[in-house]
Amino acid sequence: MTATDETIPAVVIVGRPNVGKSTLFNAILGNRRSIVGNEPGITRDRIYGQASYRGRPFLLIDTGGIIPDDDALIPSEILKQAHVALERAAHILFVIDGRTEITASDRDLARLLRPLNKPLSLVVNKIDSPVRENLVHEFYSLGLGDPFPVSAEHKLGISDLLDEVTESFPSEAPPEEGEEDNRLIKVAIIGRPNVGKSTLLNALVGSERSIVSPVAGTTRDAVDESITHGNATYRFVDTAGIRRKGKTTEMTEKLSVVMARRNIRMANVVLLILDATEGVVHSDATIAGYAHEEGRAVILIVNKWDAVPEHGKRAFTEKIRDELKFLDYAPILFTSAKNGEGLRRIFIAVRRAYDSASKRITTGELNRFVEGLKFESDIKIYYLTQASMRPPTFVVFTDKAEKMHFSLERFLVNRLREKFGFEGTPIVLKTKRR
Repeated sequence: MTATDETIPAVVIVGRPNVGKSTLFNAILGNRRSIVGNEPGITRDRIYGQASYRGRPFLLIDTGGIIPDDDALIPSEILKQAHVALERAAHILFVIDGRTEITASDRDLARLLRPLNKPLSLVVNKIDSPVRENLVHEFYSLGLGDPFPVSAEHKLGISDLLDEVTESFPSEAPPEEGEEDNRLIKVAIIGRPNVGKSTLLNALVGSERSIVSPVAGTTRDAVDESITHGNATYRFVDTAGIRRKGKTTEMTEKLSVVMARRNIRMANVVLLILDATEGVVHSDATIAGYAHEEGRAVILIVNKWDAVPEHGKRAFTEKIRDELKFLDYAPILFTSAKNGEGLRRIFIAVRRAYDSASKRITTGELNRFVEGLKFESDIKIYYLTQASMRPPTFVVFTDKAEKMHFSLERFLVNRLREKFGFEGTPIVLKTKRR
């Protein structure tokens, strides 16, 4: 390892023999640095590679297949080498075979990794065909959070994995403060199966990238397309149709919910697609809740508007506001992806929501804002500071230790919107006693 290697984050791949660690290593690195074969335990030493994802460099380390309690000479040496790598790790990729039952070695290795308290992703490899439903419970039973389904051989699911792994890694050349040009805005398209997500994606990018079919739930994996519009690049991700967990019977369907939720987490802006012919249903509210909980900017798209006999936009808007009260900040757009109606407005709304979520208000402006507030409450507000963006998060310094009453919190959020905009994004308030 060179001196410069020490300064960048290390991502360490671990797992028992023959789960596909070297194939994953090569898929991430983009070359045949590791030897890949059917014989278990081919990789005996640590193998290093320099990698970069979306401008974030990192060191990738491929360890040998670990068998924790095997006394044979080679596995014990592999374990020693792996420990050296794990001490250096900024993120661990724990790879298991998605085609087989979880083994005792997998469970032992999970027990070894948990006490390290390092960022860890459970990578379920070889997911390139439907697998047995009963394995889903087993993946969660390892106690390592949501699994990342991938096929290292076919390079499926790698970008989702790397989005998560490198999210906190420093960029090679961070953009200068206030730089406006050529920004990347990540947009997740979510909704129930068959509301027209794939048709909308195709209409936005002008291609047949997604598989479109009248069969509900045709899109199982996330499909993404980038398009440059104005001075921004929009990366649209069409997620699989989200069903309620109780109704997802195949493992691939269950994993689609996990992946859709992850795509929401990775997005800057979420487009929630509603079906104009069916109105707002209960599962729409559940899906909307996922985006709201993650603090994402949200735009509500009423699709198939051309198929509604009487175009009563006001009544439909009232219905949406009534059913999705917690998304009162989200703009509503009426579109027909099939006919291409209303698509231009989507780009404008996405950019506006992204800019709102990315807005930073100076402490001076916030102090003047507080001085102008008129309200009756037993809590005195001294001042506000903005703690973070996406979503805009403010710390409210008061004379009381307890949380503000809901009505006062709502009053403050509404005044912040009136004064500073924040269209399309939730606003988070945190109370602190001065």
